[in-house]
Amino acid sequence: MRVPDADKSSVLSTSLASTPEAGPSCLTMDKTGPSNGHTKGSGFAPISNGSSSGPSSNGNGLHNHRSSIARVSLPGTSLYDDSFVDREEFVRLVIQSLRDVGYIESAATLEAESGYSLESPDVSSFRNYIMDASWASAEALLIQLGVADEESLWAAKFLIGQQKYLELLEARKTTAALHVLRNELAPLNVDPEELHFLSSLIMCSDSDDLRQRARWDGASGHSRQQLLTNLQHYIPASIMVPDRRFSTLLTQSRQYQRQHCIYHNSPTNSTSFSLFMDHQCDKEAFPRVTTTILDVHTDEVWNVVWSHNGNFLASASKDKTAIIWRIGPELEPASRECVPELILKEHPYPVGCLAWSLDDKVLLTSADHLIMLWNAETGVRIRSLDSHQETVSALAWLPDGSGFISGSLDRKIITWDSDGKQRESWSNVYMRVTDIGVSPDSKRLVTIGMGYLPPSPSDGSQPLASSGNGAPTNGQRSSGNRMVIYSMETKQVELSVQLDGELTSVKISDDSRYALINHAPDEIHLWDLDAGRMARKFTGQRQGHHVIRSCFGGIDGNFVVSGSEDRNVYVWHRDTGVLLEVLSGHGMGSVNSVAWNPRNERMFASCSDDNTVRIWEAPPADMMEPLLEETEPELSGKGKGKIRQPWDGRGDGMV
Repeated sequence: MRVPDADKSSVLSTSLASTPEAGPSCLTMDKTGPSNGHTKGSGFAPISNGSSSGPSSNGNGLHNHRSSIARVSLPGTSLYDDSFVDREEFVRLVIQSLRDVGYIESAATLEAESGYSLESPDVSSFRNYIMDASWASAEALLIQLGVADEESLWAAKFLIGQQKYLELLEARKTTAALHVLRNELAPLNVDPEELHFLSSLIMCSDSDDLRQRARWDGASGHSRQQLLTNLQHYIPASIMVPDRRFSTLLTQSRQYQRQHCIYHNSPTNSTSFSLFMDHQCDKEAFPRVTTTILDVHTDEVWNVVWSHNGNFLASASKDKTAIIWRIGPELEPASRECVPELILKEHPYPVGCLAWSLDDKVLLTSADHLIMLWNAETGVRIRSLDSHQETVSALAWLPDGSGFISGSLDRKIITWDSDGKQRESWSNVYMRVTDIGVSPDSKRLVTIGMGYLPPSPSDGSQPLASSGNGAPTNGQRSSGNRMVIYSMETKQVELSVQLDGELTSVKISDDSRYALINHAPDEIHLWDLDAGRMARKFTGQRQGHHVIRSCFGGIDGNFVVSGSEDRNVYVWHRDTGVLLEVLSGHGMGSVNSVAWNPRNERMFASCSDDNTVRIWEAPPADMMEPLLEETEPELSGKGKGKIRQPWDGRGDGMV
């Protein structure tokens, strides 16, 4: 919007003793304190915007200028001749950004030179009214600010009335608060449950209790500024510009670039992102060569899992042992020590599952129907558990570290304390469980299995049946392979989906939104747990008869990595499904499991029927030249892995 004529001749020099400090848009620090006895939301006092506020101020907290600024008149309305960006919108956002970071005088100069004002006097007055608790005056301005339709007007008035009500309760003015509740809030078509909750706050014992129950930080906190942010949803953005809008646009641009950088694997900071150029990660920094081969197992290696601190790697083998490998912290693979710290030999059967406790002090292993707890620092077996009657196919620690969960082909899911004491056995498990995953937010348990048997009609908990493509059906019951999602709080089924083909592993993303499921034949499915639907399929790898375990990888979990029955490791970009790498190097047989180091975004491990574990990293500098010479020209983005530092020792002093 344009600056009013009265301000066009304003001058921009300001006294050094009264230079405003940086702060939110349209706000500057109030040095003298509030004038009406009310504490401002976060120590800020609103400043007017665009209109003159007296003989000593230009409306922006600045003293009268000593020289006038000539307004620049430019042809057209777009920023450039070939640009779709509106010049006025762009300049107003620049003004807002300058104020945000403290260039108050520069912002005022730009307003005068361009003829555009960030916001109208009405918006400035509205901000003042909210921050000064002048609720009636603020409500009276809503229509002038473009809140036209009745529903939006009522919603905005409710937000203002709610703030007024809470502040009166905080000040222990219960009679006045009750009047607001009955005569101002109740007539606004409020949800009865919300109204009931507000009325219950009258019973709060003191102000601290009120703030805690209402999840509100009080009149002296940031609640009024938050109210302005909430009211922004009902006021047109062209009238009241959203806070830090330019920063929001730049953040969205960065997110877009990250999502379209298929090899993105670098921290989000000023080093990896620059405004001066589009972001693109170097493919050469991607972990795609073997830097170490761990060769101690004497039979097929079926599983690998990193410790939470990323310093140790556990492997499980058909040779009836589990090995805890110490992976040195050195950055250069040539100088890094990778040794078998402990070999856990007391398993009567081949070892299938592994799970580290939250503090990495206990390692769980499974051997057929047995679960074993090991001291991961000494290699001493703590306890053996034999509550399952068939093969234990899944082990997962609870995110809070208080215990763990096991799943088995015997149609049982059991919750255990951290010391191995059984808490409970889940009652509504209708399939032979092949794997489980607990979401990091502790809200969901995702299970997969086979041999689903529908519950009897008399059973009070009946899963929802669905078709082979994941679409739910009404009343249809069918056996087979299935994914079942439970609520961790209630143990009830949230979603049950029949899937054609065997399901062998499930991993849940760090943000608890996605589940990654290996699905034979030859597919990996990405499920959106919030939407309850399949989001994407990843294809290319081979899986027909063996248990293959995939994982998320990279700094943001933006890679999907899986082994394959064709001896290769496959890597996809999660958000697009693009196949990035097919990494060769393992010997005959399947690559059974992969695991990404949780502390090193450029390292992951794989294990194979060839009895080895491989560590994959970005090519070291001294390998790059020979690698480029030896590697055949790449096709379709697929790379080759090279052996760098094989481990072939046996070590002494093993358990």
